[in-house]
Amino acid sequence: MALPRTLSVIGAGQMGIGIALVASLRAKIPVVLLYDHDPSQITRGLGFMDKLLAKDVSKGKISENDAKAAKARITAIASSSASASSNDETNWARELGERGTDMVVEAASERLSIKEGIFRALARNLSKDAVLASNTSSISITKLAGAAVDGLVTSVSRASEEGKSCAGRVVGVHFFNPVPVMKLCEVIPGLQTSEATLEQAKAFAIACGKEVSTSKDVPGFVSNALLMPFLNEAIMCLESGTATRDDIDKTLRLGMGHPMGPLQLADFIGLDTCLAIQETLYEGTHDSKYRPSILLGRMVDAGWLGKKSGKGFYDY
Repeated sequence: MALPRTLSVIGAGQMGIGIALVASLRAKIPVVLLYDHDPSQITRGLGFMDKLLAKDVSKGKISENDAKAAKARITAIASSSASASSNDETNWARELGERGTDMVVEAASERLSIKEGIFRALARNLSKDAVLASNTSSISITKLAGAAVDGLVTSVSRASEEGKSCAGRVVGVHFFNPVPVMKLCEVIPGLQTSEATLEQAKAFAIACGKEVSTSKDVPGFVSNALLMPFLNEAIMCLESGTATRDDIDKTLRLGMGHPMGPLQLADFIGLDTCLAIQETLYEGTHDSKYRPSILLGRMVDAGWLGKKSGKGFYDY
C-alpha cells in the first residue's frame, strides 16, 4: 500500500507535534504542520521537537544527519490566518489543497464542533483522493465523515457517488501520548470508511513505526472505553475519601505493576481532555458508568489541568 506523498497535521500540541515527528523521521514523509489559533504554540512545539531529536542523537538512536533530515521535511504554517478552528477556511484549507496534500491527520482539541468544522473545510478544499484522518480518542468517526460530506456543495448527498467517496476517505488514526515513545496506533473505520482507506491508514501507522490495532466506531473505541472509566473511578475514590492521592497511585503502581498511578496518568493526559472524553462516552452511551466525577469537573473549572498547567492532582 502506497504511503502519502505529502502529509498535513492540523494541531501543534503534544499530539500533533508527535505525529509530525514520527511521520517525518520514521516514515520519511514531507509534513506540513498547521496550528489552529495560537501561532506561538507552533514555535514551542517545534522547540520541543528539537529537544526530542537532540535526545535521540545523544543516546545514539539516530544520527545527526537523520535529525536534520527530519526537521527539513517539516514545513510549519504559523500565521494567525492559518486558523483551523475558523469558519473562514480560505487561508489554511485552501493552502493545504494547493500544496497537493494527499493525507491529513487532524489533532485539534477533543471537541466535536471544532473537528466537524475542520472536516467540512477539508472536504471542500482537498483532492477527492486525499485521506482525511482524525487523531480523536473518543469522537465518532462516522459523525466526522458525515461532516465531511456536509462540507461539499449542497447538491451532493450522502447517497451520491461523490458523497460516498468523500465519507469513505475519513478514518481514525488514534496515536498515543507521547507519540514518539508509545508503540500503538489504534485505527478506527467509520461506517462509511472504505477498505482502501482503512488499509492506507494502517500502512501509514506502520511506516511511522507503530503496531496497529483496529476498533469499531463506538464511544471511546477500545482504549478509552477501558481507560477512562478506570481513571474516573480513581478520581471518585479520592473524592469520596476512600484513600489519599498517594495511596491510590501507590496501590496501582506497586500492587498492579502500572508504570504510574491513575491520578498521575490523568495529570499527564490533561484533566480537560479526560473530562471531554468522559463526557463523550456518557453522551454517546447514556450509561451511568461513564458519568464524569464531580471533582474532575471542578478541577477543570479551576484551571487545574494537570502537567500542562502546572497543577492537577500533583504540582509540576
